[in-house]
Amino acid sequence: MKVSDILKVKGNTLYTVGPETPLADAVNTMSKLDIGSLVVLELGDVVGMLTFREVINAVVGNNGQIGTRQVRSVMDDAPLSCTPDTEIDEVRRMMLGRHARYMPVLNGKQLMGVISFYDVAKAVVDSQDFENRMLKAYIRDWPVEEEPSPDSKL
Repeated sequence: MKVSDILKVKGNTLYTVGPETPLADAVNTMSKLDIGSLVVLELGDVVGMLTFREVINAVVGNNGQIGTRQVRSVMDDAPLSCTPDTEIDEVRRMMLGRHARYMPVLNGKQLMGVISFYDVAKAVVDSQDFENRMLKAYIRDWPVEEEPSPDSKL
């Protein structure tokens, strides 16, 4: 299974923000849309990711206040990314290795979508469920071998 398979199911709705956007505005957007990340775009290029992790670290580092900071000052400026052709197992390893919950999907420099660790886990579980159903159906339909008669020679 590939990232493109997840994007087909998930759709291609993207939420982005500019690096000069006030952090308070970005947090408002995340709250209103009930999303955990925003891709930071500058002149059409992905320059970072803003997730609730960066927001929490910024608030804690500023005595519980968002303040007047801009997205650029708190974003992850080197986010993991993948392509639509990346295998899900590779994405899972990458996300686990960096404790990343969100990953932009890029085709060259073009942003195709964002996948979350939830999306990856759901795809893996759905795939395993399908495989289990197929195996169980195969086992149920397993041809029964006739018992050899006592008269037959081995």
